[in-house]
Amino acid sequence: MRVIGMMSGTSADGIDAALVRIEGAPPDLKMIFQGHHRTEFRSPVREAILRLANGESTTTAEISQLNFALGQEFGRAALEACEEWQLSPGKIDLIGSHGQTIYHQAVPTRFLGIGSVNSTLQIGEPSVIAAETGVPVIADFRTADMAAGGQGAPLVPFVDYLLYHSKHVGRVALNIGGIANVTVIPANASHADVFAFDTGPGNMIIDALVEAITESREHYDKDAQIAMAGQTLPGLLDRLMRDHYFEKNPPKTAGREQFGKAAAQRILAFGQQHNIKSADLVRTATVFTALSIANAFQKFILPRAHVREMIVAGGGTYNPLIMAQLAATLPWIELLPSGGFGVPEDAKEAFAFAVLAYEAWHGRPNNIPAATGASRPVVMGKIVRPFTRRRKTFER
Repeated sequence: MRVIGMMSGTSADGIDAALVRIEGAPPDLKMIFQGHHRTEFRSPVREAILRLANGESTTTAEISQLNFALGQEFGRAALEACEEWQLSPGKIDLIGSHGQTIYHQAVPTRFLGIGSVNSTLQIGEPSVIAAETGVPVIADFRTADMAAGGQGAPLVPFVDYLLYHSKHVGRVALNIGGIANVTVIPANASHADVFAFDTGPGNMIIDALVEAITESREHYDKDAQIAMAGQTLPGLLDRLMRDHYFEKNPPKTAGREQFGKAAAQRILAFGQQHNIKSADLVRTATVFTALSIANAFQKFILPRAHVREMIVAGGGTYNPLIMAQLAATLPWIELLPSGGFGVPEDAKEAFAFAVLAYEAWHGRPNNIPAATGASRPVVMGKIVRPFTRRRKTFER
């Protein structure tokens, strides 16, 4: 099958689409990366996503409207990708869409006095994507894992295992998106030996600081230019590293609740209170990301597994300060870009959702309970079949 995987992460800066040719079944699944396309969100769309994801005031009407509007955006992204790849949408067999997370409550909490509930919500209506493209769509992956007692994250470890397991080398797959997460694959591991968790912040706090400092003229610290002009603040760094999240045992997931806008605002308030330069705040937040990843290695990975290689993907791989700090704090680990294993760093998560969709289409379980905490393997993803191949081109 020729499958498009689509992903919009916690940074909400756009949609990544990956074209993947897949055949067979695990453990003999053949996955060939064939293309990557990125569609940036228009400013009003991104602003609405971030406002909802940060828990600001909204209405049921706005959530409903944004759900369908994002379905249109994902559909257009798929069609734009096909146009770039010079490929008719009729040649695509399946689309796997992660959607856009606007709420994720991984740990059950009391609700309405009727018991404990956990929940997750990814919007970007798959029926609209199917109508826009004429291609079957599989979406809403996280809910089945949560219904089975899991945290609904991380989901990429299923694909990490397929890509990176080795009889002789223990490996860690690190993705640095808005949140940073790891998949630990010991040498000669089975699914039961794999474990994974969110280490803490990735680019999320850095991006929020840069947006505030530049008054939204910039959305991220390109090449760590701002951070490189500053100095690390040991007192602030120590305060950030005392977050109780870093003491929790895996499996665990993080999000905007811990490391979103509110965290960035606390750092900005600290800077104003102590008359600290903006560049110093950005540098400290950048070092914080790297140090929290290294801390996770020391606390939760090295006591359980012998690993020699770390395969890195996500936007954070383009931040030279993060990568330099990781190399300095984990000198015995070889850092390798995911591109060297056949999938470019910025296409990895979209690639993963193409594979997860392919497995769901064939009715095969596609979670790793050891990574998410689920009680059993489940088939994640809901299938939407198109009623017609409505159109193959569009005007933006």
